[in-house]
Amino acid sequence: MDITNKVIIITGASSGIGEATALKLAEKGAKTVLTARREERLNELAENIRNNGGKALVVTADVTKKDDFEKVVAQTLNEFGTIDGLINNAGLMPLSYINKFKTDEWEKMVDVNIKGVLHGVAAVLPTMMEKNSGHIINISSSAAHNYFPGGAVYCATKAAVKMFSEGLRQELAPNYGINVTSIEPGAVSTELMDTITDDDIKEQFKEMQKMTFLEAEDIAEAIYYALGQPARANINDVFIMPTEQQ
Repeated sequence: MDITNKVIIITGASSGIGEATALKLAEKGAKTVLTARREERLNELAENIRNNGGKALVVTADVTKKDDFEKVVAQTLNEFGTIDGLINNAGLMPLSYINKFKTDEWEKMVDVNIKGVLHGVAAVLPTMMEKNSGHIINISSSAAHNYFPGGAVYCATKAAVKMFSEGLRQELAPNYGINVTSIEPGAVSTELMDTITDDDIKEQFKEMQKMTFLEAEDIAEAIYYALGQPARANINDVFIMPTEQQ
């Protein structure tokens, strides 16, 4: 679709892929709705977008709370009157070996990486189904395809997002004209690794960090590509890896 004046909600917009995507879509004429927990960062991003002639609405929210997402949708409809797209980007990656029993981190990943996506979809679908159009983009990961040490729970959450996206596509695209895309990046230079508390994993990643990671802007380009297709074409998956990553 032509995203000019399209209203697109972006979760996890305060940094990384969410921030880069907001800047990219606003540059291309979309009306962006920026949501995350860090209000100051969101306001700085919104100011940047507006200073460059774009449109942005800030709504602070925690994606793990269904009521928060309903608030995002209500304020979006009040401000812009519709919803054309949702980028479910918010995510956590506190990798750890299972024998460390970091069960609080396991639960947090499930809450953010899976339930946060479910809450977003449930909140925007009534509007999209009523208008028989829209595009939902869920940020999964290359981890949905391949397990790596310390990633048992994280990989499981991203595999869930990938499969949920495919189920959504099959149910929604033919019947309601709502396209669905799963974006599956490899290693990206963002704050995601800052959530790792397992010292053994941190040591292991020192070697990996010698390679050139993807940048958040690369994923924003992939998201823009998927959104920009005509309604008749659904980009099911975008699997994008750093050139050096095996």
